[in-house]
Amino acid sequence: MHEGDEALALNALGWILSDEPRAERLLGLTGLAPEDLRASLGERATLAAILSFLTGHENDLVACADALQVPPSSLAAAAQRLEGTTP
Repeated sequence: MHEGDEALALNALGWILSDEPRAERLLGLTGLAPEDLRASLGERATLAAILSFLTGHENDLVACADALQVPPSSLAAAAQRLEGTTP
């Protein structure tokens, strides 16, 4: 895992939560309640789920990447590393 992956996931979460329908979709797809999300922000699986949510919705992935000023591929790669599917 790269050191910036966790920070990138948290920044992405901030972007996701800035839009209520998008935030509700994240909670619905991950099955996390808001309090569970807050409590598990330090967990690798939660951070991976946040980035995986974006990689599953290309429009959101591109918009988030633009907002964070990173390439969409950086978000996707961080998701894979946090999931443990790439070194």
